[in-house]
Amino acid sequence: MKSLRRVVVMCLVALSSSFVLAQASVDGMWTAEVQGGRGTQMLTLTLKADGGKLTGTVGGGRGGPVTIDEGTISGSDLKFKTKQQGRGGEVILTWTGTLKGDEIAFSRMPEGGQAVMFTAKRQK
Repeated sequence: MKSLRRVVVMCLVALSSSFVLAQASVDGMWTAEVQGGRGTQMLTLTLKADGGKLTGTVGGGRGGPVTIDEGTISGSDLKFKTKQQGRGGEVILTWTGTLKGDEIAFSRMPEGGQAVMFTAKRQK
């Protein structure tokens, strides 16, 4: 019985450690090329995970870097919003991504618009 208990405890420690490592691995600078109506746009994302909270900035659009709002991370899944000024006023973009090693597969969707899919790569 004691050996079973020991195995269960070791498994729980391993699982919690992998959860922390998965979250920490998103920290850093990421770049991506995103196709849009005006051609290819280069983006730079600076991300930092703190527990389940994700913070950072996204640069590459007009007006300089914008702050990430409502950022969350759970395992390899991340989600956040950005707000910036467009031609018709404020534009809110919802970003969702899945971390896969040194890449994040992103979907970025404006409110009432179509999602754009792209991949960001870690800068070393």
